[in-house]
Amino acid sequence: MRRSGWRYGQWALVAGASEGLGAAFAAQLAARGMNLVLVARRSHLLANLKEQLTATYGIEVRCFVIDLADPACGEALAESVAGIDLGIVVYNAAFTPVGPFLDAESEEIEQAVDVNVRGPLLALRALVPPMCKRGTGAVVLMSSLAGLQGTPNISVYAASKAFNLILAEGLWYELRSHGIDVVACCAGAMRTPGYVRSFGRDVPGMLSPDEAARRTLDGLGRGPRLVPGRINQITALLMGRVLPRRAAVRLIGRNTKHLT
Repeated sequence: MRRSGWRYGQWALVAGASEGLGAAFAAQLAARGMNLVLVARRSHLLANLKEQLTATYGIEVRCFVIDLADPACGEALAESVAGIDLGIVVYNAAFTPVGPFLDAESEEIEQAVDVNVRGPLLALRALVPPMCKRGTGAVVLMSSLAGLQGTPNISVYAASKAFNLILAEGLWYELRSHGIDVVACCAGAMRTPGYVRSFGRDVPGMLSPDEAARRTLDGLGRGPRLVPGRINQITALLMGRVLPRRAAVRLIGRNTKHLT
């Protein structure tokens, strides 16, 4: 259902919007009546998404090809929202080196750090200050169930998602006095194109990207950490509070050993 004048304003930016969960966030925001700034590297996918969203929801969509691994991405993101009052930032972009850490190419590890760690820092430093001055807004950082403990064979990705979780929790406290809601979405596996390319098999409790995006946006303002889906919530409880840390990592390792 479209909601005109959602409390965060009329504009949202989705970084990593070309497909999968990013595209689902864009659609969910459009359904709430928000105009969109879509950021990704693949221009043809952005153009296709823009066409779909404008036809379905009658919103304004602006597309920008920005490499979020580039140290200059903060400046490019700031330019992309010049002249508009941005209300929501969704940082969904991620890169996932798959396989044993010591077998990974140095370039893969560097790209994961650039996109998953430095990227959100630069994006938030560029985009959040105007939201604070206006006194309202929201930030969504994508974490993962993989970031709740060490996850063998995607160790760098999992560590980067732990970083985003802790960053979101700290910013949730820092920014709430400025009227900014912050949440880290600790999502489980979803059948996105990226997931299929990297992992290629279903797991219990998989949500659709649309369902994960909807639950995340509905949870804004309720706290700094959100785990969408009942099975995912049980998994997070089991891994984080019930099992000893070593047992949790060993269990995850048995589930990811097929990635070697």
